[in-house]
Amino acid sequence: MRKNFKNLIASILFLLVSFVGIAQSMSGPPPPAPPPPPGLDIDAGIYVLLAIGLLYGVFKALRAKV
Repeated sequence: MRKNFKNLIASILFLLVSFVGIAQSMSGPPPPAPPPPPGLDIDAGIYVLLAIGLLYGVFKALRAKV
């Protein structure tokens, strides 16, 4: 009788330990995204730079003719 009681207690403890292990493996929300790198991209203002260069070129060309 005592041996059956020990086996029953051991089985219940193993069962409870497995429930605790499964419950702890669940994770929370995903971590937040990392902050963006400092500074701007290399090609952030490429169109503005091209427009300014084109306007400057036209201005210099018109000035050279006068």
